[in-house]
Amino acid sequence: MLPGKSRFSRASNPRTIVSLASLASLALAAFVGCESPKKDATPATPDTVSAAASASGAAASASATPLAAAASSADSKDLPAPADVAAAPADATKTTSGLASKVLKPGTGKDHPGPKDKVKVHYTGWTKAGKMFDSSVVRDEPITFPLDGVIPGWTEGLQLMVAGEKRRLWIPASLAYGDQPRNGAPAGPLVFDVELLEIKQPAKPPAVPEDVKAAPATAKKTESGLQYRTLKPGTGKEHPSAQSNVVVHYSGWTTDGKMFDSSVVRDEPSSFRLNGVIKGWTEGVQLMVVGEKTRFWIPGALAYGDKPTRPGAPSGMLVFDIELISFK
Repeated sequence: MLPGKSRFSRASNPRTIVSLASLASLALAAFVGCESPKKDATPATPDTVSAAASASGAAASASATPLAAAASSADSKDLPAPADVAAAPADATKTTSGLASKVLKPGTGKDHPGPKDKVKVHYTGWTKAGKMFDSSVVRDEPITFPLDGVIPGWTEGLQLMVAGEKRRLWIPASLAYGDQPRNGAPAGPLVFDVELLEIKQPAKPPAVPEDVKAAPATAKKTESGLQYRTLKPGTGKEHPSAQSNVVVHYSGWTTDGKMFDSSVVRDEPSSFRLNGVIKGWTEGVQLMVVGEKTRFWIPGALAYGDKPTRPGAPSGMLVFDIELISFK
């Protein structure tokens, strides 16, 4: 299981990995998801994505995350626990949060990752009793995840590192999954050996649309109140149906220009069943063909409402730029 907390329920997503506490963001419902996700809806959806979004759960660059991968690791050969697994040694460095760490191998890089960066790592995790619960090393599969999508101990600890460095982290329960975690996460203080392989800075957010406040007179309008205009014509001929699984890139803003979610920034296209998201998306994406990029002005009634009941969901009219990559 990866130390991450995720909003999108992706098959592999470091956020999910790191912080079960925030599985809501990577949740199986899409950020753009409907009030109650369809039973067969895909795990990754704009809802999940926004971490609100968050989920990603959506397609993360890594196929395995600590929490998610723990099950497969359990059947593999365990790596021996460190001699100091029970407690950090006297020469370990301790921060004010209670995180203790020790450099096992100096790095070759000069820069430290920031909280919004993505990192690629190898890691192994043990409980205080010395039981290994997950390891990307055993799977021989490094993982990549956004640093702000994992447990606090990882978010803080990785920022102390540089590329090429290997460090041991003694993470108190309060910075991990807690003393009584849910969903099979390991309880109490945890010990991780983490090797930072690569730092990837996040993509720059797209510019706020000049017409974000209201649809222009040239925009088309459907009977439901959905308004839209094509930003880039597509190359396809067929349109998806409500039952189609679609792959899209998107960014979403409130009418005051505040971006609340973007798969573009995460550099992770989102995949979901079209009838498993908000009504404005279900209707709007069916108007598109592959390769097309369209801007939608979605009234509150077709989004999350003027007073959303879903925690963290944006209210009122929303504006989305959506690019349809593929569907089936």
